[in-house]
Amino acid sequence: MKRILVIGGGSIGERHVRCFLRTGRAEVSLCELRDDVRRRLASDYALAGTFTSLDEALRERFDAAVICTPAHLHVPLAMQIAEQNLGLLIEKPLSTSVDGIDELAAAVESRRLPVSVAYVHRQHPALAAIRRAIGTERFGRPVQVVVTAGQHFPFYRPAYRDIYYASRATGGGAIQDALTHMLNAAEWLVGPVTRLIADAEHCVLPGVEVEDTAHMLTRHGPVLGAFSLNQHQPANETLLTVLCERGGLRLEAHVGRWLSCTEPGAPWQVEEEFRLERDDLFVRQANAFLDQLAGMAEPACSLTEALQTLRVNLAALKSLETGAWIEP
Repeated sequence: MKRILVIGGGSIGERHVRCFLRTGRAEVSLCELRDDVRRRLASDYALAGTFTSLDEALRERFDAAVICTPAHLHVPLAMQIAEQNLGLLIEKPLSTSVDGIDELAAAVESRRLPVSVAYVHRQHPALAAIRRAIGTERFGRPVQVVVTAGQHFPFYRPAYRDIYYASRATGGGAIQDALTHMLNAAEWLVGPVTRLIADAEHCVLPGVEVEDTAHMLTRHGPVLGAFSLNQHQPANETLLTVLCERGGLRLEAHVGRWLSCTEPGAPWQVEEEFRLERDDLFVRQANAFLDQLAGMAEPACSLTEALQTLRVNLAALKSLETGAWIEP
């Protein structure tokens, strides 16, 4: 049993508490400043301990910490954890700037600490199957990636007005909150974004001013990319299509399957289907991180990969200001 400290008891922190416990491989403690939240989670889950501050928590022994605070706090908290020689699972995005990340990377490397960043889409078995298929010769070289995604954010996160989402400074807005997942997934499949141009707007969501709709054109070296995402449509859907020299592959994440097509004029053919509840990806992520702690696996998303996606986030925000193509 690994001793895991979850830092932050908001909705994502609670999900990590629940899903690490579901692995049956971890004792979970919680560090949360808010008394009401800490007491509720202590009542709802079999926590090994609760703490009101990180300094208090770090007087105890842990194997790793899961950082679930607003994104602008990730790096300073991670540095404090790394100095205690603990493993780290850091929620996405890695940060809201690149400040301090070189120092964090140096601390992690010098101590040989297990670190991963929680881009949970990498745990989707259909996305992983697409990545493996791209690595074969069946479809040929990727030439284009297209993502269309949307969901009704108030339905899934009714407290969005009162949390980090309301400000870009704390990691809010559609680009840093949601599109970053799809950018990271696309980079995992076809390589890093080398330049981009972005457009975004606040269209629908009441009570906030950050963008809830975003479009982006990307280049991943020779591969062309197009992303369209909103956080207000009634239907929840995520489609990711990779077109290759000899056919195409498509992820339908919302229904847990991937498809392919290689014959002109033919319909998409279902390759594999998976029955998944929303927590399932987070349980898979928790198990992957526990495997990493045990020395049995590489990070699902490394610090270097997460930094690349962070640079893409920041380039997108800069492109909104300038209207220009930006190199991350």
